Amino acid sequence: MEKLMNPASASEKAPENFKVRFKTTKGDFLVEVTRAWSPLGADRFYNLVKAGYFTDIAFFRVISGFMAQFGIHGDPAVSAKWREARIADDPVVQSNLKGYVSYAMAGPDTRTTQFFINYADNSRLDGSGFSPFGRVASGMEVVESLYSGYGEGAPSGQGPEQGRIQMQGNAYLKAAFPNLDYITGASLE
Repeated sequence: MEKLMNPASASEKAPENFKVRFKTTKGDFLVEVTRAWSPLGADRFYNLVKAGYFTDIAFFRVISGFMAQFGIHGDPAVSAKWREARIADDPVVQSNLKGYVSYAMAGPDTRTTQFFINYADNSRLDGSGFSPFGRVASGMEVVESLYSGYGEGAPSGQGPEQGRIQMQGNAYLKAAFPNLDYITGASLE
């Protein structure tokens, strides 16, 4: 828990290639990371996995044919620590193709702990700076089976409001959006 509360301590350089197994409420999937595609992004992801960040993490924005987004911690105290722990952008050297994993962001140099897995060829995102760092190597059928019934997040849609997730965590999600799927754990392979 100590590393989760101190983002500055999560600063190891990731291996050039590594794999992460995600256990979810729908089954497992494996992400294969290539550090050369997005070095700063790969390093942050590696450190989050090592710190045990991905436990009880909701897929809170799942849009059929587009992507599945996750990464806001279910504990508001942990979210608060990571919300401002931004990393600089990496150049886009790999395209946002189906199964590729990128950081969600709110503009230049705003990447923190939110990620999305592309459900289709979303190469149109490349020009906006979304730099993939890995891809789903197995279990894409699990990713594609995640609950998508809530659609886009509020206020544009009926799904969860990200600000409320940050402030209220899983208590908000489990009460108001009971059908969401979750990551139950993640480990390096």
